[in-house]
Amino acid sequence: MKTKASHDGLFCELYWGTTRNEAWNFGPEQTRVLAAPDETVPLPLYGFTLPEEPFLIAERTPEGYRVFVPPASRVERSRRGEAFQPVPDTELRRSGASAWVELTAEDRVRLSQGDLSLLLAPSVAGKRASGLGARDLGLLAMLLALLLSIPVGLILAGHSPEHMAESNARALAAAREKEQAERKRLGVDTPARPLAPETLPDAGVRTLPGSFGIH
Repeated sequence: MKTKASHDGLFCELYWGTTRNEAWNFGPEQTRVLAAPDETVPLPLYGFTLPEEPFLIAERTPEGYRVFVPPASRVERSRRGEAFQPVPDTELRRSGASAWVELTAEDRVRLSQGDLSLLLAPSVAGKRASGLGARDLGLLAMLLALLLSIPVGLILAGHSPEHMAESNARALAAAREKEQAERKRLGVDTPARPLAPETLPDAGVRTLPGSFGIH
């Protein structure tokens, strides 16, 4: 299943100095992202001076997102992975008391206040394809054909019950030959013959002391 990065969402990261503390990702279906020092809003934002709570921090547009700048925050922009540069007030768009900067697929915007900074960038998480493509179906058919060909190949190679019985018989015969060769090497290949009674040695008669007890 292939995915295609369409930069439809919004990715936010909150830094304390150089340490990233939080990260959020908002899909394109969320057209307005609200921020406040509260866990009940989509973007819990602590340490920033907001003119109102909740504060509209980002709004989706046909070109990307409109990022609203809190009054006490510094705003910087980075284009195509370059270093962040301050955004002059003349480049900020305004409507009444609201000021914003446009965020496109090639931009990153950073809002800072004190040691805190909020990084906003287009999300590169793509949408999953709704179905299998022609190439995926071809690969699946090849895999099924390979799995089905394994039992057929075993049968054609002679792995039938009769062939298995012959193989087992040959293995047993080879084992017996190996055992006989080993016995011959050790000199025990001839069976032992029982001794005749008249050839057994006479051990004689022994007298046991009276203190010797048998249990």
